[in-house]
Amino acid sequence: MIPFRDLPADHRTRIKICGLTREADVDAAVDAGVDAVGFVLYEKSPRHVTLARAQALARQLPPFVTPVLLLVNANESFVRESIAALPQALLQFHGDESAAQCEDSGHPYIRAARMASGFNLLDFAQRFPKAQAMLVDAHVEGYGGGGELFDWSWLPSQLPCPMILSAGLNPGNVAKGVLNVRPWAVDVSSGVESGKGIKDAALMRQFCQAVRAADRQCAETHQPRAD
Repeated sequence: MIPFRDLPADHRTRIKICGLTREADVDAAVDAGVDAVGFVLYEKSPRHVTLARAQALARQLPPFVTPVLLLVNANESFVRESIAALPQALLQFHGDESAAQCEDSGHPYIRAARMASGFNLLDFAQRFPKAQAMLVDAHVEGYGGGGELFDWSWLPSQLPCPMILSAGLNPGNVAKGVLNVRPWAVDVSSGVESGKGIKDAALMRQFCQAVRAADRQCAETHQPRAD
């Protein structure tokens, strides 16, 4: 189990910005200090990019910034095509995929969990033993968190893999999320946008600065997550 309440005081929270569609936004995200960027391959999303477009955008990434491909109920052939196009990318399964469907790819993946009252995240995570991480998102109509927060008290104290906090984060509240939840990583999309799929360089920079400030506060106060 990963006791994310008890992460080391000097833990550096990883940062992922998702839903990038433009070269300038990729460059600005990297300059802001992200660890990963996400490309949405789900056609119904306003942030959708084609696989060829994701491949072109990913070419701009320097070493140690990871591309992530967000998939929603994609068929097996498209999953394999995606891996062939960007073998260095992590997959993020964000739909109704079973553990077998996620693991049949044979590729490292993140599993998204849609949080709602009564949802058992620990039980859900245990059904995906090969997941690199669990990304916790809000349960809204359709797929994706819709920029909505969920009640962080629904989160268990331990998971069998690292946890990525998502859903409704922005530069104004991400520090609170880091301090209260102590996640392995945070993920943001609409919270750093000036329009759907259009990232704001200043907001991305402010988001990353807020995460780093929260990390420093944790290190200075040795503050564990409150029960």
